[in-house]
Parts: sequence; C-alpha cells; structure tokens
Amino acid sequence: MGKAGIVYNDIKPIACRTAEALTQRLEAAGWEVVLATGENGILGYSRPEVPACYSAIANLVPPGFDQDMEFAVVLGGDGTVLSACRQLAPADIPILAINTGHMGFLTETYLNQLPEAIDAILAGHYTVEDRVTLTVEVIHEGAVVWEALSLNEMVLHKEPLTGMCHFEIEVGEHALVDIAADGVIVSTPTGSTAYALAAGGPVIAPGVSVLQLIPICPHSLASRALVFSDTEPVVIFPANRQRLILVVDGNAGCYVTQDDRVRVRKSPYSARFIRLGSPEFFKILREKLGWGLPHIAKPTSVELP
Repeated sequence: MGKAGIVYNDIKPIACRTAEALTQRLEAAGWEVVLATGENGILGYSRPEVPACYSAIANLVPPGFDQDMEFAVVLGGDGTVLSACRQLAPADIPILAINTGHMGFLTETYLNQLPEAIDAILAGHYTVEDRVTLTVEVIHEGAVVWEALSLNEMVLHKEPLTGMCHFEIEVGEHALVDIAADGVIVSTPTGSTAYALAAGGPVIAPGVSVLQLIPICPHSLASRALVFSDTEPVVIFPANRQRLILVVDGNAGCYVTQDDRVRVRKSPYSARFIRLGSPEFFKILREKLGWGLPHIAKPTSVELP
C-alpha cells in the first residue's frame, strides 16, 4: 500500500478523535500514516526588534510529508485548511479537506461523509484541482526579511487602529499608481470569496489566471478593484511615516516600515485539492454565501393578452 498524511486541528476534540480513528483504519488497510497538527503552518508575527521572525516557505513541510505521500486528509475548518496548504503545497501533496468547523468554504465534504470519501480515494475515484497561491515577501535593503505562502490574500494596513494610508503600487511593468486608503488587499481567485469579497471586490472563478488588487475604504471614487494577469508581480511601497502591519490569510504577518517594500507574485507552488466529484463552484457560492438563490418574487409564467 501507500503512504498517507493527516493534518488536524489539535484544539478540537472531534478532530483529534477522528485523526486517531482514521489512522487506525488506514493502517489496518496497510497504509503508512504520518500525522501533523495545523499549528505547524501558523505564521508567527514579526516584532520590531526581531523583524526576521519567520520560517522560510519550504521549511514549513512537516517531517515525513514527502514525495512518497499520495494524499493527506485535513481535519478542521478553513483556518486549518489554510495552514495545511502552507505546509503541504511545497511538497506537492494533494489534500482532502474535511469540515469539522463552521463555514468550511474550502473543505470538500463533511465529517459524517468521511468513510465514503476515504473509500473513494482508496479506490482511486477522485481528481485533483490545483489552486494558485502567492509568495509574499517583505524586502528591506535588498534582502528578504520575511516571506509567506498565501492561498487567499495578503493585507497591508495600519496597526492597531484603522486610518488613511498612502501607497505607491507597481503592477508588472506598468507605471506606479498612488492609492490613499485604509489598506490594500492582493487576492487570488480563491481569496476572492474571503476578505476581498467583503471589501467590495468581484468573485473570481478558481480557474481564471488573474489576481486582484483592492483598496480598503479608498479616499477616492477613482480607486476601485483592479483585476490583472497573475503573471505580473505586484510591488507595494508604503508612503507613510507610521509603521504598517502585513497580514497573510488572516493568520499572522510582519511589520512594514517606510523603508521596506512588499513584493507579491504567483508562487511556483500550487495548493492541490482532492475533488470527489466535478468541481461545483457556483453550487458552493449558493450554499455557503447565498449567491444566485431564486428571487422570492420571480414570475413563474407570463400570460399574453
């Protein structure tokens, strides 16, 4: 048999019990099983006195999760899935995300359907969908002092309170643009249904090869969301005396000063999601966010005079 992994949220008793039961089942079927907690993929906050407090992207892969691993099961909510993607994308390991949380927008199925899902995987009845991720870097005096892998988005804003910030932003080889706003978001298509959506950005289907730049509460009617090719990197120059905070996937991040710049680009690593059926993005939008539900007053027929 093969080798499988389990990444679980160890602060949730149900995830811990399920990880133990799933390990026993896979081992009884002859599989080698390696476990890791989602905590290993949580990003640390840099501090002004320790600006380089981070782990390099490739160093987040847990021990034993290697090229011999055929798949990994992730037990948790969206936060655990995001953490698992940071850990497993550099190792090119497909993940089956099982929802033990609330929203579960990134998960494939629910806990009560786990036995059937495992049966399908062991029988080879699944496909793998690749999702774009971002490499986010903070550069100081020409050196990378912080980096992270992002599936959803990176956000740059004031800390601790909101307030007007000024940014000079370069997209690809285009001319610099000036934006005055509470902050800026750079999002993947996957992240278009997260913070980017709440900030007024468009929903983008996962297979579209674009990124989006969204000003948060901009101080101009002309500053609106921009969608552009994911082959074009983004460089953000803070034009503020105050220190800013960079947050990746709503998890953690790094302080950014006026002497720093933030570089965001499509990562060479993809987050690989196991799909047990045809990907149904519009169905997920409808079930999780209520998009496209029938209007209560929609006419059922038209009578001609």
